[in-house]
Amino acid sequence: MTTGQASNQGVVTSVRGSVVDIRFDQFLPSIHSVLRAGDKEEIVIEILAQRDAHHVRGIALTPTQGLARGMSVTDSGGPLKAPVGKGTLSRMFDVFGNAIDREAQPVDVQWRSVHRAPPPLARRSTKSEIFETGIKVIDVLAPLERGGKTGLFGGAGVGKTVLLTEMIHNMIGHQEGVSIFCGIGERCREGEELYREMKEAGVLPNMVMVFGQMNEPPGSRFRVGHAALTMAEYFRDDEHRDVLLLIDNIFRFIQAGMEISGMMGQMPSRLGYQPTMGTELSGLEERIANTDTGAITSIQAVYVPADDFTDPAAVHTFSHLSASIVLSRKRASEGLFPAIDPLQSSSKMATPGIVGERHYRLAQEIRHTLAQFAELKDIIAMLGLEQLSPNDRNIVARARRLERFLTQPFFTTEQFTGMKGKLVSLDDTLDGCERILRDDFKDFPERSLYMIGKIDEAKKKT
Repeated sequence: MTTGQASNQGVVTSVRGSVVDIRFDQFLPSIHSVLRAGDKEEIVIEILAQRDAHHVRGIALTPTQGLARGMSVTDSGGPLKAPVGKGTLSRMFDVFGNAIDREAQPVDVQWRSVHRAPPPLARRSTKSEIFETGIKVIDVLAPLERGGKTGLFGGAGVGKTVLLTEMIHNMIGHQEGVSIFCGIGERCREGEELYREMKEAGVLPNMVMVFGQMNEPPGSRFRVGHAALTMAEYFRDDEHRDVLLLIDNIFRFIQAGMEISGMMGQMPSRLGYQPTMGTELSGLEERIANTDTGAITSIQAVYVPADDFTDPAAVHTFSHLSASIVLSRKRASEGLFPAIDPLQSSSKMATPGIVGERHYRLAQEIRHTLAQFAELKDIIAMLGLEQLSPNDRNIVARARRLERFLTQPFFTTEQFTGMKGKLVSLDDTLDGCERILRDDFKDFPERSLYMIGKIDEAKKKT
């Protein structure tokens, strides 16, 4: 990957953590150029600023141990590149395109720059289609869009990664396209477990994994999303296939940008975030789009710091999404899994023109019933259920049964719960909700509706 400029040599003038200043006497490399240093060229630096006619400032994408002033640096003559092509399927990569699954480096691949412009408006597709997941509460109340962006919002430990893995499990079997999993700043354990699970499920041949984990420098975590998107764009534009892009976790991308911004000496904005957060996030999110050749459907986990949805990171991410699925700690503590908050979760797809009149009417009725129950909870806590009017008591009974029916055993948690995972079609879910709202199940105990698939399974549990 060397070019005619490969002989352009520089000298390190200062090293401050991951920030490195380099002097070039011949000519100055452009911004985003990759430089290499060290005996085996193992230290990789990306230029983020040109300071004057002879000095550049870069951020190291690898640890800077052993780097010292006066050391020689080689300009690679181009930006960071990612491998694309059929040879990447069923493999696991780091941000530099090195295979990290202990197998040989793929050979039949092309290398493309990770910095690419979003597709122009003229090439974008404007169709709206529903993307079924087989998870009851999502398909009814917050349907996903094919080629859209969905966010899974939640604090620590409410089940974002579990929900993401369940969606991978349900969708890869259904769809003919390619899945790309991008792990940004998450735990190494999760990546290793996911790889093993996907291998056992037999879905690895249509999957690519790219990781920039928690223990890696911020430069590497910041660029891993761009590398994954470059791979996704290849399958969309060159092979005309639909791509499912899973990102865990988009907050870590923003956080890596915040760390870099601080190290580069930029003045922080609100709550310590980088002043360029909106632009950085847009640069990544706008590349996820439908074109006339294929679609990139993206599902992104978003960590919400301290469960505060007014945090700038959550607010900026919300604005890019077509569906927001909010996970609630309160529901998780009640054992209602998936712990999705039906009143806070929303989707731009939930309109009569897209999902149909019946689905829309039912979804509104479910929300209305659950909202009334939420209002009555304070009265029940103070005075007890007996003090409610008969009509209100019916609402509470319906809402509690709906809440339990919208729980579901997952395939990915079978080994922990001992319950077989269930995939439920949209028609079966709508049918079940309609029958609960009609009071067909008012004589059934609530527990018979908990953790079942179709509504008829409740009869077997009584």
